[in-house]
Amino acid sequence: MTNAAHPSSRLQQSITPELTRWITEQSEAGHGPASVLQAMQAAGWDEAVALLALEQTLNQQLDLASHQAVATRVPPQQPLPGPELEGSPLYLDAGDRQVAVLMQVQHPRLVVFGDLLSAEECEALIAAAEPRLARSRTVMTQTGGEEVSVDRTSDGMFFSRGESELIRRIEQRIARLLNWPVLHGEGLQVLHYGPGAEYKPHYDYFDPHEPGTPTILKRGGQRVGTLVMYLNDPEQGGGTTFPDLQLEVGPRRGNAVFFSYAQAHPSSRTLHGGAPVLKGEKWVATKWLREGEFH
Repeated sequence: MTNAAHPSSRLQQSITPELTRWITEQSEAGHGPASVLQAMQAAGWDEAVALLALEQTLNQQLDLASHQAVATRVPPQQPLPGPELEGSPLYLDAGDRQVAVLMQVQHPRLVVFGDLLSAEECEALIAAAEPRLARSRTVMTQTGGEEVSVDRTSDGMFFSRGESELIRRIEQRIARLLNWPVLHGEGLQVLHYGPGAEYKPHYDYFDPHEPGTPTILKRGGQRVGTLVMYLNDPEQGGGTTFPDLQLEVGPRRGNAVFFSYAQAHPSSRTLHGGAPVLKGEKWVATKWLREGEFH
């Protein structure tokens, strides 16, 4: 990351076109809001001014992305997974379990669920996953392969779809809750974050403009939804953040957050990340949903 232009005086700091241009460059280079803010403060910018500059610049980027999506007629991907929330129910029937609806957002389509998993299921998932953990890798749309990324400092593993009675039960529950076929889901991934570990803000869809994306899409099409399930209670930190919404979902055991994305585009407003674990550890299970049968 290049250094932010050093302000001449803390008492006369203002949001200049130069600063806005620098923030835009850092964002386009893949640096998250937290790291950009840290660089600005290190260069001498007052925190309040830096935060305001970040908010204004990123909101301008979001508005521009939305206009570009309309101008280029980015096609929505329909139908989408999601719970049936007509009538604003407090609980949903997931087959073998009643799941609470704790919160919902309309754009993007985001729902926080309560008690999606039992305490025993959370413990069983951790126990089954722990011996198989390895440093987490990210899918690289430039090549269609995977590699270790400095933005993702967790350990993880994948269960094969339907590989055990526990996994099959959870997959069936998710399918019924989100009205999406089991065969359209990737294998369940379990991640472990120790103190200081995080996953910087990112999108889960595959960038259609990257050369490796066509290879990735052969396995089931584009990703259209994400379900993050919390398997334990970290002592401090570790929430799921949505910078565009200024929202953070707390990682409470058994609960989950779901969001879908009709477009593989920043206008989906699904930029999200895993905040650093400040104390203790965090375990999550993630289910990604594809538009077609995943194989």
